[in-house]
Amino acid sequence: MQRAFIQFPLQLLFFSNMKKFSLLLFAVVVSSVISAQNIVTSLENNVPGEGKVVIYQDAAIEALLGAERTFEGNESHRVLKSTGYRVQVYAGSNSRVARNEATQVGERVKGYFPEVSVYTFFASPRWLTRIGDFRSIEEADAMMRKLKSTGIFKEVAIVKDNINIQL
Repeated sequence: MQRAFIQFPLQLLFFSNMKKFSLLLFAVVVSSVISAQNIVTSLENNVPGEGKVVIYQDAAIEALLGAERTFEGNESHRVLKSTGYRVQVYAGSNSRVARNEATQVGERVKGYFPEVSVYTFFASPRWLTRIGDFRSIEEADAMMRKLKSTGIFKEVAIVKDNINIQL
């Protein structure tokens, strides 16, 4: 009988510690879930008296949230590299004349649209001049239409390219 009396408090102590451990484990799990919440999930939370936000997006976007990014440039001129669109205004050969023409076309674009970035570079086997850093094809299309409306830039095309997003 005395042995059963001793076992009962030990069992009570064991269950009490298990209860504390379970509560601690639960608290850790809940706090990690709350801290793992990103901007999208925090916006979608329903708060009484406030509007409801519904976000439709590709799962890849949510995977990128919170991921560390590398930036190029110094502190005052930082850019983020991303996939976007540019308008190609010149494609020549690999000669010195083509290089000069590509540079001249870029300067002509700058004369009409000084706010637009111009990129003249050699991509084997030709010299290319592309303009702009457009996130959407619609923005690039609007710029292409402006270029065509000048009457000078007739052979222009929208190309998918890595763009620079100013931060």
